[in-house]
Amino acid sequence: MDGNSDILIIGGGMAGLSAAHALAHSGCRIIVLDKGRGPGGRMATRRVGAEGETLRFDHGAQYFTARDPAFREVVAAWEQAGAAARWPAAGKDAWVGTPGMNGCVKALAEGLDVRWGVRADGLRREGALWHVAAGDESFTASTVLVAVPAEQAAVLLFDASPELAALAASVESAPCWAVMATFDSALPLADCFRSDSAPVSWAARNSAKPGRGGGEAWVIHASPARSRQLVDRPKEEAAQAVLADFFAATGIGPVQPAHLDAHRWLYALPQALKGEGARFDPALQIGVAGDWLHSPRVEGAWLSGRALAQAVILAP
Repeated sequence: MDGNSDILIIGGGMAGLSAAHALAHSGCRIIVLDKGRGPGGRMATRRVGAEGETLRFDHGAQYFTARDPAFREVVAAWEQAGAAARWPAAGKDAWVGTPGMNGCVKALAEGLDVRWGVRADGLRREGALWHVAAGDESFTASTVLVAVPAEQAAVLLFDASPELAALAASVESAPCWAVMATFDSALPLADCFRSDSAPVSWAARNSAKPGRGGGEAWVIHASPARSRQLVDRPKEEAAQAVLADFFAATGIGPVQPAHLDAHRWLYALPQALKGEGARFDPALQIGVAGDWLHSPRVEGAWLSGRALAQAVILAP
């Protein structure tokens, strides 16, 4: 498969795809690389087969808001296409992707050349071209845009652009253990639980979101502090601990789950560099985008990607 492009974007999450979408009409050939097996990133939807039933969990971002006029237009288009819906249970301005959170990412990726399951692990410049090593594959491009979590960007950019690497390295992200559980009967709780002080910061009846259906399925997020305490624990142990925290925080008696799993997000909540938006070096033709450069929200990632695309377009 041809690996030559004018612009290579590393990271096919909300920021990277936002940049690619904004650059799609520039006349440049654009390739997006993402290590994930399919669209999602931190807006991922986990599919699990259990007892002949397919269970779905939005184990990353739970919902998003749309306040910027440009982003509201995009969300309206997603809604019209059946890729997003309002979710009043999480707030009057809350939205979710449909039929899973990754529905929005799929919609944004439509029509773009995205190479899923490709991890960029090396970046060097030779003459006027960037060369990107990705396992057994290699890619070349005049311009490279990096749209991955700050900690990963710092490593990837260490030799290629020490200035951008240092910028990324200045950001610290909080981890999050996400627990996915199903129960044989409905728990006596509202569809959403949130707390600023409990070991569990968020829990939601995933099956109650628009377009989901299915049995009693819950996603439970440990707080940043609790996630740090459990960060190196095996996922089975972390799942049991967070589930116990959930029952204690909500005040209901423990219930044996029919299915229990967990996922550790190491870079869930970055301390964003507000005011940055994105950063582009026109001399080296390399730039960075992500929620860590704007605000730790889905909308922040989209706005950062768009800002990086505009910087590329306006560069001399």
